[in-house]
Amino acid sequence: MTSRRRLARSVLPFALVIALALVGCGSSASEEPAPPPRREASRPAEPGRAPASEVPLVRGSRPIMSTLYQITIVSDDEARAHRAIDAALDEVERLGVVLSEWRPDSEVSRINEAAGRAPVQVGADTMANVRESLRIAEWTDGAYDITWAALRDFYLFQPGEARVPDMDAVRARLPLVNWRDVIVDEAASTVMLRREGQAIGLGGIAKGWAVDRAGAVLQEHGFRDFMIFGGGQVLVHGARGDRGWRVGIQHPRRSDYIGFVEATDASIATSGDYEHAFRAPDGTHWHHIIDLTTGLPARGTMSVTIIAPTGLLADGLDTGCFVMGPERCLAMLERLPERVDAVIIDADLKVWTTPGLRERLTMRVELDAEGRLPR
Repeated sequence: MTSRRRLARSVLPFALVIALALVGCGSSASEEPAPPPRREASRPAEPGRAPASEVPLVRGSRPIMSTLYQITIVSDDEARAHRAIDAALDEVERLGVVLSEWRPDSEVSRINEAAGRAPVQVGADTMANVRESLRIAEWTDGAYDITWAALRDFYLFQPGEARVPDMDAVRARLPLVNWRDVIVDEAASTVMLRREGQAIGLGGIAKGWAVDRAGAVLQEHGFRDFMIFGGGQVLVHGARGDRGWRVGIQHPRRSDYIGFVEATDASIATSGDYEHAFRAPDGTHWHHIIDLTTGLPARGTMSVTIIAPTGLLADGLDTGCFVMGPERCLAMLERLPERVDAVIIDADLKVWTTPGLRERLTMRVELDAEGRLPR
């Protein structure tokens, strides 16, 4: 293993300055103006590229999958760019139907209906999501597990309807959560759940696949420089003029950003305990990222940002890493076949990173002597 991949449980140095903006699950993020960083972490400017502030941008958005998908393309042909954006958003909309956990006619619903009885034939989209989910489940030792959906009925986080679940009922259902009970037959293109009562849910990874597919559509239309955002998931390709795309990382207890990273040809995903959350009458903070060994919200982490080659990988790993906590997550990332970076903010607001990402971060806030964010 090379030193470049050797992980260090380290704190961000004070001297780093900030350059990106990404928000956690369900929040919107956009590339915001920022002063030039003192340390350049992006790729060198290509000859003939205009300054980032001068390139023409075409934007489009659409509410899909209970969030807002936003696409920004570098282009001076507005009509052609809007056609590509519409086609990409149509693809996301299609996937929202195919991968839905709520539509009774979706492939996911048919898998759940047939649990313990028969395999269900699925298309390429469902197969890709299930296959990657099982790979991530193995890497994270089940911290990310699509069979969490056996517990779905017990949790409700919508404003005005949020409630603490019946933990006796949750514990009785926990034995049904086991990713090893998902049986995949690639040759027959089928998926089956081993036991009756089991269910899968792809909500923790489908948005990653959606941005991957939307990006593929944009490239098919001839565009190489773009940013796609949807529900805490960002995909960037190419550059914004003479630099990469800047994506920010939100402070988990404030409304501002702690910093940003400049990236290209990558996906950035964040999971945070500040979205889909409520405070119970006894003062306990409940959020939607559940530790499936207990049925309770994971407590060791406030937010995780993952930078990975694909949205599918980033979207699953941010959830798994959140549950695992900083030390286990960083050790796991070191063993992966793909290069993946992370910024983890733990329950004490201490910032942990993979070494490669430390060099690319531009910080907006100063950490204390213990490497913690200001509250």
